[in-house]
Amino acid sequence: MAIFRFFLILFVCAFELVSTEDVQVQERLVLSSLGLSSRPRPSRRGSVPSLLWRIFKKTDRARADSDPDPCTVPEYGVRGNIVRYVLDQGRLIYDSSNHGVEKHMFFNMSVLEDVEQLTFAQLELKFKPDLSLLSHHVGQHTFSMQLFKVLRTQLKGMNHESSRRLLLSQSVQYTHSTTVHFNLTNLAEWWRKPGKNYGLILVLQSIQLSNKLDPLDYDIGPIDIPELVTSLVVVSLNPYQCTSRKKRSAYYVPVSPSNVCKPRRLYIDFRDVGWQDWIIAPQGYVANYCHGECPFPLSESLNGTNHAILQTLVHSFDPKGTPQPCCVPVKLSPISMLYYDNNDNVVLRHYEDMVVDECGCR
Repeated sequence: MAIFRFFLILFVCAFELVSTEDVQVQERLVLSSLGLSSRPRPSRRGSVPSLLWRIFKKTDRARADSDPDPCTVPEYGVRGNIVRYVLDQGRLIYDSSNHGVEKHMFFNMSVLEDVEQLTFAQLELKFKPDLSLLSHHVGQHTFSMQLFKVLRTQLKGMNHESSRRLLLSQSVQYTHSTTVHFNLTNLAEWWRKPGKNYGLILVLQSIQLSNKLDPLDYDIGPIDIPELVTSLVVVSLNPYQCTSRKKRSAYYVPVSPSNVCKPRRLYIDFRDVGWQDWIIAPQGYVANYCHGECPFPLSESLNGTNHAILQTLVHSFDPKGTPQPCCVPVKLSPISMLYYDNNDNVVLRHYEDMVVDECGCR
């Protein structure tokens, strides 16, 4: 409800009924509900991962017909309402065309709130296209890949074997669009514990295999390893923002001059609230709000509770001493938001209770 209250206050602000300080307080509550410490100021607006675009568009299309379960990410078959692309904050340790590449990878898991339940984490290694590598060398290009878990900070002169543990070793054949994935769910959960995240070490070495059938024609050649982009896809569930929801038909907000309690149309443009720099999509949405009177007697169409019915009855006898029930949202639906967080990570969040579907007297 925090985001809805914020936008409703902005709507009222247009009529100068609340102070700027009230809006700022509500904005902080909204940002907190999105796991943000402050309004993000992206240092760079890179390309949005195609996977997040697909999930966002698929969810948006499905919601037009029925309300999908916002607590599931079908692409990975896990529970969750938040998908993050966590950027690699590591560094290149060693680079040589003859011996390969050794890279330290570090993913800041503190971007997840304590309340979030991590359900899936996948390391994504994507080789950038290198046409010169593909065209100037004959034969298949294969890299040996070793992935190590860093156990502790490595001091100068310390033996590598004592500070790292091998997680996997395999070969990868390079093409113009090679992407490799590794499931790191258990390790990512371990990284969330204080003092346990020392990152990973990735060791890549180039191997050139000739097309010839001669087994002696095997050479570990000095092939340049193409540029590598690394990221961690993390799926998590915030149980307070994602609850089971029954499917319901689309709700149309009629335009009517009646003063009876009902949803009224309200479109929120993120540019109006100064959020266009960090919210990628949507640009805005129809939020709606509840407005109107709860007259006596209350009809079934006003979704009145037993308490509200009795309250209107007492109000009819004592209008000065007993107020009428309030016109409030009684059914809301979610939307998906694609945005940058405070660390420039791209986040997709299915956020419930954002759109007013029905109003009632409470």
